[in-house]
Amino acid sequence: MNHALNRVQEWFPSADGDPSRRQQLQELLEELLAGADRLKNPDRVNLAGTKRRSEHFYRELLQESAIPQSGAPMKDVVPKLLELLHDHPYHTKYFLTNILPMASIPGIVGMLAAFLVNGNNLWDVYGPAGAEAEVRVIGMMSKLVGYDPMLSGGYTTWGGQGAVFTGLRLAIAKLAPDAQQTGVPRNLYAFCSEAAHYSLYKSVQATGLGTDRLIRVRTRRDSSMDLDDLRDKLLQVIRQGGIPAYIVATTGTTDALGIDDVQGVSAVSREIAQAHGLPDPHIHADSALGGFFAFFNGYDFDRNPLGLPITALKPLHAIHRRLRHLNLADSLCFDFQKLGQTPYVTSLFMVRNASDLKLLDLEPEETPYVGHRGYGQYHTGYTLECSRMASAVSIYSALTAFGIEGYQRLLAQFIEVSHRIREEVAREIPELTLVNADNPGIVSLFRLYAPVGPRFADEVAGRCSTGQIAETNRLNEELFELLGRDRDKMFFGDTKKHLLVPTTDGPDQPLSASKIFVISPYTEVEHVPEIVRYLKSRVNEALSALKIPTAP
Repeated sequence: MNHALNRVQEWFPSADGDPSRRQQLQELLEELLAGADRLKNPDRVNLAGTKRRSEHFYRELLQESAIPQSGAPMKDVVPKLLELLHDHPYHTKYFLTNILPMASIPGIVGMLAAFLVNGNNLWDVYGPAGAEAEVRVIGMMSKLVGYDPMLSGGYTTWGGQGAVFTGLRLAIAKLAPDAQQTGVPRNLYAFCSEAAHYSLYKSVQATGLGTDRLIRVRTRRDSSMDLDDLRDKLLQVIRQGGIPAYIVATTGTTDALGIDDVQGVSAVSREIAQAHGLPDPHIHADSALGGFFAFFNGYDFDRNPLGLPITALKPLHAIHRRLRHLNLADSLCFDFQKLGQTPYVTSLFMVRNASDLKLLDLEPEETPYVGHRGYGQYHTGYTLECSRMASAVSIYSALTAFGIEGYQRLLAQFIEVSHRIREEVAREIPELTLVNADNPGIVSLFRLYAPVGPRFADEVAGRCSTGQIAETNRLNEELFELLGRDRDKMFFGDTKKHLLVPTTDGPDQPLSASKIFVISPYTEVEHVPEIVRYLKSRVNEALSALKIPTAP
């Protein structure tokens, strides 16, 4: 019996700080880290190893996988874990796709600290470390964006989707306090731009509001919300008996880093609501990506104390001017697993007034085994999650290690490399047009055009037919396939919906474009010429595949 008991305990960290057990864990971690390092190649994207991902790959996994009758020793488990990493994308200098950053050492160590105690952040009696870290992080980020930390609140959640969803729940609860018991009224409406993330689309489905009551607002060329169109659509909804409940201002779109004017959205919505005797809509700033540029809120751009290069300083100043009014939003979010450099999933949802969260809280009798005792002060029954991981510890670790200046330097590097890429592409690949030149960010969208025919300016002005746009989209999707085929060499991104543009003979059409997202700390200015040469070779291949002559 004792032998069996001891065998079970060997699977866990020691209860008494036994050095031999700690050494065992350290050896396993060292084996895992060393094994992962052996798979790295700084001149490629994917880790070493091959995966035969046939058409039936996942079906075959289902057929062959079974739980072993007797467990394997950990020395045999680690190689199996390393095998999972084979051919996995890794963040080398050629990793240039979407918002998939490298988890930093501070973020990993913070997450490990949380794992060691495995506290449930639902209640500080169960998870005091996570509760303390969460409150500290809310205080830190409130001061950064301009919220009053003594009035604001928030919690860590499951991504920007969780933040958008909770913002919508708050908006509904403000206008219809009985909605949690009787259901969502049919006259409430949500608004976002055409460039907004699809998380709001999923949220109106999940809350029962319905996609018919999600109003898309036209975007301008810089991917920001058109305030005149917002005004028109708010008025249209009100005239039809509806009530504007929720407006998502995207402060950093996924594809182009378009930044909505939070101050303008707030002013327009408040003016119209007051004119019609309605409550102000709840404004959520979807700052999951772009919000991290708030680290420049206190930066002296004239003195430039960090000596940032001018190629980065001007774009950063432009972004700062667009983001300085984040504090006007009723709620916002930061996806630290994006530009915060922490592991998945470490998202922070924040509200300007913590008292708003009481609208979502459960009654004491609904949570009979957590909170509402004479002990414990931090009970988060207002979260959609019941069990909550202490991901705030990872965020706290990263904020403490990087500091404001660390994030400023990292973001400045991303911006500088991005703008050097833009300059080099303009010089070397005339067939590619930068279609988000008005967005001074870390994302560059390039649309491929045949040497002869309509260009981006013609598409935006509505001078092209649906057929012409479809033909250019087909050319760009050929480039997508070629870049995707060799993504283990250089990993680019893409989008099939950068802008919706008017046409001469039909409805608005989306524009496809390839995406270069500078997200790896190992991508430096010196690597730009090689990246552009590689891109040029694939552009020529795409043109040749469709029998389109290349420019001399």
